[in-house]
Amino acid sequence: MNGLNKPTSGSIILNKNHINFDDPFVARQHISMIFQDFNLVKNLSTINNVLSGMLDKCHPVGSLFYLFDKSQKLRALECIDQVGLLSKAHVRADQLSGGQQQRVGIARAIARSPLIVLADEPVASLDPLIAFQVLSMLKRISSAQGITVLCNLHQVDLALKFADRIIGLTNGKIVFDAPSASLDLKYLHNIYGSERQDVFFGAHNNEYISSIDVPFVS
Repeated sequence: MNGLNKPTSGSIILNKNHINFDDPFVARQHISMIFQDFNLVKNLSTINNVLSGMLDKCHPVGSLFYLFDKSQKLRALECIDQVGLLSKAHVRADQLSGGQQQRVGIARAIARSPLIVLADEPVASLDPLIAFQVLSMLKRISSAQGITVLCNLHQVDLALKFADRIIGLTNGKIVFDAPSASLDLKYLHNIYGSERQDVFFGAHNNEYISSIDVPFVS
């Protein structure tokens, strides 16, 4: 959708405009991404990792030396504060826990004030409670800022808890597209077949996770 992979057919329309995959730069002005493996520069600080999401807004020479203006630095700190890591603003990424690194990834994504955030299995490498906290945070921030989040998840329990709409794919075809409250075992069977129970309770195997509220801890 943001041009990292060029589709073999079809088209994508963003804000009534067709995305040109031969030159996806325009689309990327409005799309941010959260990666499964965090995709941070390990030897950079939290704030510099967040600022890296705005490199395209810098002068080419200035971007080589991370010369951001005051407004960009303030925006980065604001986003870091929103994910509860202000005290870690000048700590290197490789000194952060996995959950903290993904929160930096969220801060970097929202720093651009995007229309859409693409989240590629953002909690696949996190333990259950941290995964729940990260998705809670992403839901809260995106709702407050009016950002659409397109999230790829294999844990159906988490999708039911956090998503407003679920799109289910099987063999590259859409087999379910409706509000999350409409998803039941019948549709899960269409998507996953005999494995539906395993995925319904997620890779974390926590049957209760869709009904609990876990407080955020920094």
